[in-house]
Amino acid sequence: MYRVLVADDEAEVIELLRLYLEKDGFELCIASDGLTALGIVETEKLDCAILDVMMPELNGFQLLKKIREKSNIPVIMLTARTSSSDKVLGLDMGADDYVTKPFDPLELCARVKANIRRFSSDSSLKTSSIITAGPLKLDLEQCLLFKNEKQIEITSTEFHVLQLFMSNPNRVFTKAQISAAGWGENTYVEDNCIMVTLSKLRTKLGSELWIKNIRGLGYRMEIQE
Repeated sequence: MYRVLVADDEAEVIELLRLYLEKDGFELCIASDGLTALGIVETEKLDCAILDVMMPELNGFQLLKKIREKSNIPVIMLTARTSSSDKVLGLDMGADDYVTKPFDPLELCARVKANIRRFSSDSSLKTSSIITAGPLKLDLEQCLLFKNEKQIEITSTEFHVLQLFMSNPNRVFTKAQISAAGWGENTYVEDNCIMVTLSKLRTKLGSELWIKNIRGLGYRMEIQE
């Protein structure tokens, strides 16, 4: 049974998510403020987190930062804010997905399943548990990235996008292919969300590895030893 943190100060939202997620077999950890949610993060083993942006004590962005200091579990931001700048901020800080209120609970449940499915290791689908490219090593079993044997913190979305590129160096991928790898084939992702994720990867990976834009075609990873 997968365990999901739901942190939101609206009782109606919590009860709605409890109804749908528990029906799908998820075990929920509930918090109505950021500090309570942080305590759950520090003491419980979680498979996914749904965070409201506007919460008392710690807001969703602050809590997301705390989570990313110790875990790369999928994090879905849930908020009434609809501006692109807020979405970019959440993704830039390490969120894997962004859902605006009011939302379709069935769609949100599907996003939770898709994010957990992408994050979870499935050794039966992997030909090797380790992918290497230049100074990088991607551990598919533990969902960890290393550069020159030093671990680099990445989100689950970044992990899956990087897995696509590292498995196929010098191959050009379209935005649609990158979206399918990082967010799932049936999830709509705005172009700026893809661009933010690629920008974050470039920053984290450094000068030895570049994800280049091939105008009119897509993106390609080029490795420099």
